[in-house]
Amino acid sequence: MQHWKRWLVVAGGLTVLLGAVHLVFTYLFLDFVVDHLWFQSLGYEGYFWLRLLYRYAVFGAVTLLFFMVFFLNFWLASRFLGGAAPKPEDTDVRVRQRYVELAKLFRSGSLKVYTPLSLILAVIIAWPLFHQWEDALFYVFGAKSGVVDPVYAKDISYYLFSLPINTLVQKRLLIAFLLLFASLLVLYYLESRILRKQEQTLPRGARVHLGLIVLLVAFIEIWDFVLQRHLLLYTSSHALFYGPGFVEMRVILPLIWASLVTLAGTAFSLAAFLNTRKALKTLILFALGFVAVLGVRYSKFLPRYVDEYLVKPNEISRESPYIANNIQTTLSAYNLSKVETREYSLKAVPSLVSDPHTQEGLHNIPVWDRDLLVDVYKQLQGIRPYYDFTHVDADRYTVNGVYQQVFVAARELNIMGLPTSAQNWINEHLKYTHGYGAVMSSASMDGQEPFTWFLQDLPPRSDYDLSIQQPGIYYGLKDNGYAIAPNDAEEFDYLMGNSEVNVNYQGRGGVALSSFFRKVLFAFYFKEKNIIFSGKTNANSRILFRRNILDGIRTITPYLLLDKDPYCVTTAQGIYWIQDAFTTSTWYPNAQPYQGRLNYIRPAVKIVVDAYHGSIDYYVSSPDDPIIAAYQRMYPGVFKDLAQMPQELRQHLRYPKDLFEIQMSIYATYHQTDPEVYYKQEDAWEFARVYAGNQVVPLKSYFLTLNLIDEVKHEFVLVRSMTPKNLDILRAIMVVGNDSTNYGRMLVYSFPKSSVIYGPSQISALINQDPFISQQFSLWNQAGSEVELGNMLILPIGGTVLYIQPVYLKSTSRLKIPELQRLIVSQGEMVVMDSSLQRALKTLEDRLRARVEQWEQRRGMFQAPPKSSPSITPAPSQPPAPPAQMPSRAPAAQPQPIPQTPSEPRVGGQPAAGLRHADSPPPGPAPPVEPQPPSQPTSPPQVLPQSAPQTPPEPSATEPPSAGTPTGADQAPLSAPSVEPQPPSPQEPPNPAPTSIPPDQ
Repeated sequence: MQHWKRWLVVAGGLTVLLGAVHLVFTYLFLDFVVDHLWFQSLGYEGYFWLRLLYRYAVFGAVTLLFFMVFFLNFWLASRFLGGAAPKPEDTDVRVRQRYVELAKLFRSGSLKVYTPLSLILAVIIAWPLFHQWEDALFYVFGAKSGVVDPVYAKDISYYLFSLPINTLVQKRLLIAFLLLFASLLVLYYLESRILRKQEQTLPRGARVHLGLIVLLVAFIEIWDFVLQRHLLLYTSSHALFYGPGFVEMRVILPLIWASLVTLAGTAFSLAAFLNTRKALKTLILFALGFVAVLGVRYSKFLPRYVDEYLVKPNEISRESPYIANNIQTTLSAYNLSKVETREYSLKAVPSLVSDPHTQEGLHNIPVWDRDLLVDVYKQLQGIRPYYDFTHVDADRYTVNGVYQQVFVAARELNIMGLPTSAQNWINEHLKYTHGYGAVMSSASMDGQEPFTWFLQDLPPRSDYDLSIQQPGIYYGLKDNGYAIAPNDAEEFDYLMGNSEVNVNYQGRGGVALSSFFRKVLFAFYFKEKNIIFSGKTNANSRILFRRNILDGIRTITPYLLLDKDPYCVTTAQGIYWIQDAFTTSTWYPNAQPYQGRLNYIRPAVKIVVDAYHGSIDYYVSSPDDPIIAAYQRMYPGVFKDLAQMPQELRQHLRYPKDLFEIQMSIYATYHQTDPEVYYKQEDAWEFARVYAGNQVVPLKSYFLTLNLIDEVKHEFVLVRSMTPKNLDILRAIMVVGNDSTNYGRMLVYSFPKSSVIYGPSQISALINQDPFISQQFSLWNQAGSEVELGNMLILPIGGTVLYIQPVYLKSTSRLKIPELQRLIVSQGEMVVMDSSLQRALKTLEDRLRARVEQWEQRRGMFQAPPKSSPSITPAPSQPPAPPAQMPSRAPAAQPQPIPQTPSEPRVGGQPAAGLRHADSPPPGPAPPVEPQPPSQPTSPPQVLPQSAPQTPPEPSATEPPSAGTPTGADQAPLSAPSVEPQPPSPQEPPNPAPTSIPPDQ
């Protein structure tokens, strides 16, 4: 029986031991070794060890500090134990002996009791620093930024680097010393109540010890009040602005100072009282004062009273200085302090076709929507089911010497596209290991025009002198798992005719499987035995893993925030991925947070990943950012200067879209730099919206190639449109440069508040309600096809605001190849649709010119004749002039088949044209005609009539329109034409025309 129990105990012990070994091997050793090998393969081995060292060094140092605090105080307390032994008259020898033994235990047992107790308490207190160790490093490596806050005039680096760690350490110290004070009280209680079992005062040393602890607790709390002064800069209780206001700076801040003073007085009085039994009254006074101040502050009575009766009745004047502080710091925090504002000059007749400079800009208009272009690329350039295009990127290249905006996409491997029967270990990890090549097309094309491919097919070919020396894509955006290359199974590269072209990987990516130990290691890591037993690997094989570039970047630099849109760049050498990364903080003082996640952001880093070798390089793009500067000092050699990036990559850098969205959402409110205007929110903006089906959604930002920054140079820019809050008219167009000379330069093209510029949603409504466009859409939306509208483009070009809406036709079946059918061009309320952008623009410009001419004609028709001078009187010899006659009614004009002009939509009885000519007549009835006093009898003046609007019947679906009826792209919205009067028909009496009654004299 005993033998059986012994074996049971041994088996249980072995099971526990093996389980512990398994856990340690799997979750500590295995991950640690694999991570080390991966960092080593990328050239970041030193960085790997440094990050590991930093974390445990910070945690170890803080733990040691708190351990010494606890241990030394416990050891010091043990010296005072037994300081008041039983009185000599106590004749009970056993009581005295027990006391001596217990006191000896407390004194001599410090290593046995106090050491583990102090260590446990120290680990508990220091544990948050294990996770926030980088905050401690920022305190060490952070440097001054040169920018100060407007309230306390402290350098911003204090708030970014020192205040977070100070706040954390203060809280941990307070907890530690309160815990220590409680522990010492327990020890002294044991000494005075249990060991001696008699009432006596504490020894003087113990009282001094406790008094010092109380003083330390008080000083730590005083430090908290000092920090609270700075934490006022993060006040979020104001509905309109962020940061401290009148109440915080004039009421709360003085109360904080009063709390600090009364607490210090209370602490010193308490320490004096514990040692001398004196200063009780002083202690009570300071304590009551401290409690009273805290009560006034946290009861909210005084702050609420001041806010209700002093601030709100004069809120603008009271809060204006603090609103100004909030505006200043918010613009600085989001890098918006240098935004340039330009007023866009509008022309009545834009130069869309005749101006060669405008034509140069229109040559690069990206009429293709990149979201729809993905399906086109997949169907026309996917070529095999195991290739895929994750997304399409906008870029610019010099093609045949011409600066050209293009769309480009990498042809990545999609392992799930293999037939189910072919999805085996050899195919997935040895045979199909990489994607191949890229596709590039022109961004500017007309409807129904054949695709212009700058780069296409397998292997990649180009008719425009573009080439890729190494088109293999082993690293990208797809999650394809690990690959082993080179190998004896030979990797599939591409098809040449009906035969396969195989390849052996020659890159530097991955970890070499150079030993049996490494094969075993990765077999356990990936839980795949074939890594060990497969005969297809060889001495040169490398295992490539973490091939999704986002996974690799996040593993190396988890502290950087990544843009959601990495993009590929093709060069003569190969294919590269560029990822934008941001440094962020929530500690920028007085700055408005964005969605509660951050209130400081900089586009600090450009990350380049080689699609073939898998190398990951970091380039600093914001050297003035204090956070990335701290990281550079923290991790020397990791972050390179942007000048070290190869020129062929640097010329394709883009401004990050995610950052632009964040900045514009902040600027929509904070462009109102005048505190009074900001308080009223009279010019607040929001993102322009557009119809998507039956929903209204924000219009996406997009890239254009226009001369919006430098008037004499067309360059790659990112554009965002803004409308007034809760209105649909266009208010501003935001532009940021992408090319090297103007990279990051931000401009705002604003329109006068008094002008009415149609917004995207209004243009969408005009398109949807146009009868001829609607009829054409109805014809297309049948027989297995459907119409889809692309991303609307807003172009400030040629002295006007031009809207371009691509119209696509695609199948309703599973197989979708969107086709660009038409381009809708709009300026104001005038809408034109054509398959050619140039024809549509020509038609639009002609109609705008015709409209202006008609306005001029109307203006001339209704021009009142000049009044005669009152000093001129008829000569006496002349007969007196007859009295003024009422003008006779003019005959009605007959409608003539003249070209139709667009009618002017009316809002509240007034025209609301998107662009109104400066000389156009004001809305409303025709001005009265004032007759001159004639020098001789003349016929009464007559007013030229206007015919009533004539609406021609719409052509039916079955009857073709007549030759004189404009259709499709040539049809303009109807309006009331201005025509010349015609003589009345003799068969019918003329219709009387309204007369103009002269004013009373």
